[in-house]
This record gives sequence, C-alpha cells and structure tokens, in this order.
Amino acid sequence: MTQHRTTRRAVLATLGGGMAAPRLVFGQGTAPATVASDAARPRADWGAAAGDVTADRAILWSRADRTSRLLVEWATDEGFRNARRVQGPFATEASDFTARVDLRELPSDTDIFYRAAFQGPDADQAASAPVLGRFRTAPASRRDVRFLWSGDTAGQGWGIDEARGGYRTYDAMRRAGADFFIHCGDTIYADGPMKEQVTLPDGSAWRNLVIPEVSKVAETLGEFRGRHRYNLMDANLRAFHAEVPQLWLWDDHEVTNNWSDSKVLGPAYGEKRIQVLQARAARAFLDYAPLRPHGADELERIYRKVGYGPHLDVFALDMRSYRGPNSYNRQDAPGPDTAFMGPQQVSWLLSGLLNSRATWKVIAADMPIGLLVPDGTDPQGRPQFEAIANGDGPVLGREQEIAGLLSAIKHAGIRNVVWLTADVHYTAAHRYDPERAQFRDFHPFWEFVSGPLAAGTFGPNAPDDTFGLEVVWQKAPGPGRENLSPAEGMQFFGEVAIEGRSGAMTVLLKDVAGATLWQRSFEPERA
Repeated sequence: MTQHRTTRRAVLATLGGGMAAPRLVFGQGTAPATVASDAARPRADWGAAAGDVTADRAILWSRADRTSRLLVEWATDEGFRNARRVQGPFATEASDFTARVDLRELPSDTDIFYRAAFQGPDADQAASAPVLGRFRTAPASRRDVRFLWSGDTAGQGWGIDEARGGYRTYDAMRRAGADFFIHCGDTIYADGPMKEQVTLPDGSAWRNLVIPEVSKVAETLGEFRGRHRYNLMDANLRAFHAEVPQLWLWDDHEVTNNWSDSKVLGPAYGEKRIQVLQARAARAFLDYAPLRPHGADELERIYRKVGYGPHLDVFALDMRSYRGPNSYNRQDAPGPDTAFMGPQQVSWLLSGLLNSRATWKVIAADMPIGLLVPDGTDPQGRPQFEAIANGDGPVLGREQEIAGLLSAIKHAGIRNVVWLTADVHYTAAHRYDPERAQFRDFHPFWEFVSGPLAAGTFGPNAPDDTFGLEVVWQKAPGPGRENLSPAEGMQFFGEVAIEGRSGAMTVLLKDVAGATLWQRSFEPERA
C-alpha cells in the first residue's frame, strides 16, 4: 500500500519552542520582511492537526499563545506552488487561543500540504513561524485505505517521561503511514494527578514532565484545558498530528472516572457538581479536538459520520453524554435510566447504517459491548456497572438498547458492520455469535479492542454471554498485574487495511513498537 507523508525533516523543523522563525509576513514569499523580535511574534508551539477529513473537506486546528488570527496556506505539492490561502478566525482567550478552519473544495484522493501560522492583530505585524503538516483526502474511487484506532492517553499518573522516549506509541503509529486515526476516547485523564517521579517494580524511576495543571484533578476550565496542552508537549504526539488526520471521540476521563449523572465526587474535588465539571470539560474538549462542529442546533454534539471513500463509512459514537446513571443495570423495561447512547443517537445510527452505500460500516465506540466494567456498588450493596454488560443472562438494563439496535440491523439486512473500541486498557478480538448468546435476534459481528496509547495496562475484563461474546484473542497483564506502567511495553493500537480492488478488510492488533500481535482478513458479505 502506498504511503504518503510529509518529510520527517520538514515536520520536525516546525516542532518545539526553539524553532527557527523566518521574519517574513506569512504568505508573502520573498517580500520585504517585517522586522519583529521573537517576543513580539505569536507562537504556535502546540503544532497543528487535521481532522474529520473527507473527499473535499478537512478541519485544520492549531493554537497560538496570544490573540492572533489563524492563517492557512495549502497546496497539492510540498513546494507550495499555486498555494491557496485561507483566513481563519481569531484565536482568543475565549477558546484558550485555539482556532480551526474548515478547508473546502479540496481535490479528492490527493495529498494536501499545509502551513498554518498566526498573525497578530496589529497591522503589518509579523506572523508566527509556520507549522507544517499534510493529510490525504478521501478517495472517490476504490483505492486501498489504511487507518488506525486506539485510546487512553496519559492515564493513571503515567505522563511524558522524555528519558524513555515520551509517548512512544504515537511514533509507532506515525511510522505506519495511515490515512487517518480514530481516537476512541480518554484523550486526557482529567482525574489523574501526576507525580514528578514514580518508583517502578524493578527499582528504576518513571519521571513525568509535570506542569501545574496535571498536579491535581481538573476542576476549573483552565485546568481541563491545561490537560490537553500537556499532551501537546510531547514531540511524538505533535509529529503524529502533523502527518495523520484525526477522528476524535470522548469517554469518561475527559471529565472524571466513570462519570454519569449518578457520580458522587470524592474528597479530591472541591467542586462537587458533576454537571459543572461536565460543562467545563466539554468546552475544553471542543476547544482542542480537531472536530467539525455539528451546527447551531447542537453545538456540543460529538457523534457523527465521516465517509472515507466507497469502501468505508465511520460512525463515531458518544456513549457518555446521553446515558442514564450508572446503576445495578438490570431493569427489565427500557426507560431513561437504561439509556446508553440515547434514543436520538440510536435512531441516527440506524438511519445512517441503512443509508450507507459503503462496503464496510465501522462503528467507533467509547466502550466495548460485552465486557463487564464495574463501578462500585449501589446503596443496596449490589454491583454497579459502567458499560453495557451486567452479567450473564437475558437482556436487561442498558443491554435493551443494544439488543434493539442489533435486531434492527439484522432485519434491515445491513451487512459488514464492525465495532472498534478501546477503554479497557488491553487489546482483544471479540466475535459476537447468536448461537452462543442468550439473546439471538442478531447477525454475527466482530468487535476489536485496542489501547492504551500512553497509560496503565489492565485486564482482561470478564465477558458477558448475553450477546454471545467469544474472546478469539487477547493480550492483557492478567490477574494481580494491574496498572502496568508504559515501561512494560504493553501499549497497543489497532490497524485496519481495506483492499481497494476487492474490498477485503484486514484487522491487525499491534504493540508499542508497531509489531503485529494478531491479524485476520475478512471478505465483505454480499447482500
């Protein structure tokens, strides 16, 4: 499969606070320079990222250090001949100096090279040093497509240890040369304070890069935003953003662990209102995600469909914002307390699947369907559950929503639906089969799990037989080995390769070095 990427030299030249900055007004070529000291120029030290790329559009995100306007030039060749210039919005304090533009009228199936810079508000003020990057637009024809997925960045107190190479999984993913990457959530860990040093079992030290915003749980808007800025301090992550377009979801740790309306915040929190934390966290997430806004009717909506050529539609879910409270999860009738995605999102998903003409319908989810994810106990001492599963047996609680969706997919004759997720901090291949299940009114399907990117490793979680989950393969630490540090090497991501001519899909589960641990190919079913 052909790989397309900006030269590493060009990308790395734009990363870090010590980058060299030409003293030209951005976009003016060899015009006379506007003289300005480095202190007077905006800075874009957090890099840039492309997101939600389609055949003719892409979101371009970046951040400045002060009030300034985002300017973008893009071209179809690395020399920027016949470049087009797009004037973006001002980055202001209101957005934590982040800004994005929606590039339009892009040519399909084409490498797009861009440089983004920030121009100060004063007339003729010199721009920041440009940040370089690239992405490839989705194809209109049946070409090979390769994409990645994973989740869970900077969790359990494991942050950026520069002596150990920082976020190494991002470097391995960058080298894979993929068309795009799905981040399945836990893009930050707002609830996980970091220490400067942690002693590992072998006696060595894990040394975190620490800033004030990661030294405590996030409560203020500034602290949530600081968590996102922290990840952008990692050179591997910035280089990855410059070369691989993103498709972001969110999960619980963008707010706090296992949050729902029933969440009771512990002594680490001065702010005890979970809805206040949710509001601040959502604002910070939307400031930093390279995500195309839905529209004025639902400004904070995260679930969406992104098509990537004739073979692929990606349905990115939000399993967090519309759920009922975490509970014993064994209600025998559906209602507000059994909602997981919520009726509006489920209806949207089913409609999108029905109308999709893509060979493969990939559902990118925050959480797995059939694994038990506990969340303490309720006032009666019964176990509470964070995800969908609630233990072996018939359909109850949140499982009712999933059962209705799976049944509708079967009866509509929708084929080639694959689920991708992260969340549980290990990697696995799951097959759901009605012949093994308590509930049988669905067509067999696969779910693939991979993560974490840069966090503690856990698992495996116990399976639930309601939908006939078969653990075909998994790699996890095992009992008594919880929260392994990233130094143990058990960080994972997944890769999907779709062959353009036949439409065959190959799923590969990979480790922090990019080595393939498991793979299988699937021929598409024909209606």
